[in-house]
Amino acid sequence: MNGVELFLLGRALMKIGEEALPEPPGGAERQSGSARLTLIVAGDVAAHHGTTVGEIAGRTGLPQSQVSTAVARLREAGSVDASPDPADRRRTLLHPAAAPSPRVAEVRATPIGPALAAALPDATPAELRELTAALDLLAHHLRPTARP
Repeated sequence: MNGVELFLLGRALMKIGEEALPEPPGGAERQSGSARLTLIVAGDVAAHHGTTVGEIAGRTGLPQSQVSTAVARLREAGSVDASPDPADRRRTLLHPAAAPSPRVAEVRATPIGPALAAALPDATPAELRELTAALDLLAHHLRPTARP
């Protein structure tokens, strides 16, 4: 595998991951790319407790407006808490919520099996189990929280 193949594999996995996410509550229509942006921001908040929208934008390369929109979704879902910065009351500090909200618990509990099967309709159940195990192994080693 080369870098291009790895990049394209990553994009394919992102699409499968987006399909695996449960629908938003209240029958809201899923906006293209919104789940991806929201998850990028959620991951950044989890890795950088007490961060700001501007700092997230700087680290992720996302426009500040998109980060603000994602933060609003995360706060509404109960997965991010905000507090005033004691050093500068004009700034808001973002932290992961102390306990997962029902929506976060739902998203985390949703298995990838159906989305993986839909993406690979010719795969046998044994192949799907093997692929899921391989993805679990990759996640164990490559998850951002696993890096030094």
